[in-house]
Amino acid sequence: MIFMPFLQGLGTGAGLIIAIGAQNAFVLNQGLARNHHLTVALICAVSDALLITLGLSGMGIVLAQNEGLALWATWLGAAFLFWYGLRSFRSALRSASLGPEGRGRMGFGATVIATLAVTFLNPHVYLDTVLLLGSIGGRYPEAQRIFFGAGAVTASLAWFLTLGLGARLLLPFFRRPRSWAVLDVFVGLTMWGVAASLVVPAFAG
Repeated sequence: MIFMPFLQGLGTGAGLIIAIGAQNAFVLNQGLARNHHLTVALICAVSDALLITLGLSGMGIVLAQNEGLALWATWLGAAFLFWYGLRSFRSALRSASLGPEGRGRMGFGATVIATLAVTFLNPHVYLDTVLLLGSIGGRYPEAQRIFFGAGAVTASLAWFLTLGLGARLLLPFFRRPRSWAVLDVFVGLTMWGVAASLVVPAFAG
């Protein structure tokens, strides 16, 4: 019986986390640049584990009912994603390196702050982990809920480690400056697309 909740948590978590978004684009970019990539992957995985745990504990209901907190999170997240997207577009314009060693890298502290920001300032992360996984896992009895959460956390850890550490397999392709420019544009469009998806509904409403 315990395997079914675990497998459902694993499959549901993977389906939500693997979808292209700001966080995944950031982890991929850092992995290709070999810029504290293991730290970035672990921060994302641990953050997901924390948020999934909060969701399964019932925190998702509290967040869903707090409109003021949701509004602040939306605008802060959109502002950060817009800034990071602009940074990526600027990097694409001046990209002239022959490999990851030639790219400008953030220091350890700046990388940690950026990783936390792209995680906790993005309301979509709360939607996937706290609200969706929390509501799905909440249907199980408390004992089985733990295994559902364990499955979702396992999916998150496996994905971010694969994305961060496995990015090195793509490095031969990124020996060309044009490839880095394409990646930077992709990251920029992803960040701006997520930012737009946050603020457009606010204006439409």
